[in-house]
Amino acid sequence: MAAQLTVFDRARSAVRQGFGAPLLLLALLGMVVLPLPTPLLDALFTFNIALSLVVLLGVIYIQRPLDFTIFPTVLLVATLLRLALNVASTRVVLLNGHEGSHAAGQVIEAFGEFVIGGNYAVGIVVFGILTIINFVVITKGAGRISEVSARFTLDALPGKQMAIDADLNAGLLSRDEAKARREEVREEADFYGSMDGASKFVRGDAIAGILILFINLIGGLLIGVLQHDLSFTQAAQIYALLTIGDGLVAQIPALLISTGVAMLVTRISRPQDMTETIMKQMLGSERALGVAALVMVVIGLIPGMPNLPFLLLGLLLAFGSWKLFKRNEDAKREALAPPPPDAAKQPAPELSWDDLAPVDPLGIEVGYRLVPLVERKNGGELLSRIKGVRKKLTQDIGFLIPPVHIRDNLELPPASYRILVHGAAIASGDIHPDREMALDPGQVFGKLDGIPAKDPAFGLDAVWILPVQRPEAEGLGYTVVDPATVIATHLSHLIREHSHELLGHEEVQQLLSTLAKTSPKLVEDLTPRAMPAATIARVLQNLLVERVPIRHFKRIAEALVEHAQTSTDAGDLTAAARAAMGRFIVQEINGLAPELPIYTLAPNLERILQESVAGSSTALEPGLADRLNQNLADVVKRQEALGQPAVLLVPGPVRPVLSRLVRHSVPQLSVLAYHEIPDDKRLKLIGQVG
Repeated sequence: MAAQLTVFDRARSAVRQGFGAPLLLLALLGMVVLPLPTPLLDALFTFNIALSLVVLLGVIYIQRPLDFTIFPTVLLVATLLRLALNVASTRVVLLNGHEGSHAAGQVIEAFGEFVIGGNYAVGIVVFGILTIINFVVITKGAGRISEVSARFTLDALPGKQMAIDADLNAGLLSRDEAKARREEVREEADFYGSMDGASKFVRGDAIAGILILFINLIGGLLIGVLQHDLSFTQAAQIYALLTIGDGLVAQIPALLISTGVAMLVTRISRPQDMTETIMKQMLGSERALGVAALVMVVIGLIPGMPNLPFLLLGLLLAFGSWKLFKRNEDAKREALAPPPPDAAKQPAPELSWDDLAPVDPLGIEVGYRLVPLVERKNGGELLSRIKGVRKKLTQDIGFLIPPVHIRDNLELPPASYRILVHGAAIASGDIHPDREMALDPGQVFGKLDGIPAKDPAFGLDAVWILPVQRPEAEGLGYTVVDPATVIATHLSHLIREHSHELLGHEEVQQLLSTLAKTSPKLVEDLTPRAMPAATIARVLQNLLVERVPIRHFKRIAEALVEHAQTSTDAGDLTAAARAAMGRFIVQEINGLAPELPIYTLAPNLERILQESVAGSSTALEPGLADRLNQNLADVVKRQEALGQPAVLLVPGPVRPVLSRLVRHSVPQLSVLAYHEIPDDKRLKLIGQVG
């Protein structure tokens, strides 16, 4: 016993060290080249049958095909083992067959004598039937399914990868979950691609079994008659029985393996228990069992038919139908029954911090009629639109826009949606999911039949039209967009307005970590040496409030380090950062135009504002603020009519006051300080605001 354990331990150690595959190949080669004694041949035939049974049962009990990814390799090894046994048994049959049916071993003799009753004619028929079943029915069908599955799986691979990326960008998946999903998609493609090729092993094995049978039969007859002086009848009886027994010993495991291949490739990719699924889907309908029972009873009552079997089976099906009906009715009553008194008295579980759900930075709630816009299986494009919005805004603004979590809300009207920032609704809109929005850009050549509306993002006049009206609308000069684009554009506009609320300390730390990869000394001098991270966050938020992107974070950091010695006030540091980014700010407003058209304040108004700021008062007299807003709104209208930007140039101390004043009332106006204009930029004075 100790010696056997030692041999087993050595074999297991060899497998772990990577010698298992070479030893297996050497063993298969030895079976082909070297003659095997009949006891070893019997043991290997028995092992081959057991291996086939284990593989078949393994296929039945796995939850999904990807749980058996090693199956193509197992199929190859089983096929090689079976072919090697065919070669070894052929050698034994042809060398020792003249001695009698026992010469090739007990397994072959048993299959030749017991399974087919010692009649080689019956054996040939049985072998032929098994071969037809394996080759024509099971192998051909499994090969076709493997080919189609591999083709569809590989064709769907890019779409699945894009779907995973869309779910990741939309916040529906975490990075680890997306990585696991990508790995699963890759494994699925590799598995079905391998199964497409592995199914050819089974088909080739079936063909090889037929050829080996005829080769053994013809060779045995020639050897028995010519070499061993047997009569043709004796040679036919001996070698035919041995050949048929050998063929059946190989064909039955091949049939089991082919069945396993067919069952594996016909299973769906979802986790499922095969037995439970068959019972639920095929035998789980009381109506189907009842109708079948009625048909069987009617057939059983026909004179001349075998009445007893049909009637018994019909009664059995009727009993099963009645049991299913009773079980379903009991389940319905239990579902409608009130909970037991004891259940109401059970104490509720203790609260924990896990019960406090985090608030999403960005979210969209939709009514139930807008749910198809989110579901990709129904052709919804909202997720892909939001992915594009996040990517574009991340590049434009300068920090990673958080994922947008989309939920349905039954409290909303069916065709409405609302956008939330940190759990608070900041805007809402109504959508017609079966129509498209035709926007009036300001110059159209006719009217459209439809539902009048306003663009939720910019307030433009619009009409909800049917999709078939799109060519007509575009011909009249309208801009036509689909419902998903309407929501995505509205979201993009709101993210730009509320970007300062989305930038927190964690995002600032990510910006510092990214900058430290290229400029470690700059980050070291900036924080915590010059100022805390909270001050940096406040400066960046101030810039975003004034619609200044922070994608040039290195330039901002350099300005903060330079001015940190003179002031640590967030307002002063914001002004310093704006001055450092003056060229970039002007370019964002006026592009590459050689001149910048500007307005300035009238001297009296400029003096009043400077005195207000010097007196530490940032509020203006209400009447003065109203008149100033009206005059600035007139400036914006004149500049828009000319197709030019509206820019107000003021002294540095006054700029923050005026910027806060016009931020919401006249958002199209850009308020710049004198020191923010690059020295080489030409200015064109348009007028003064009094």
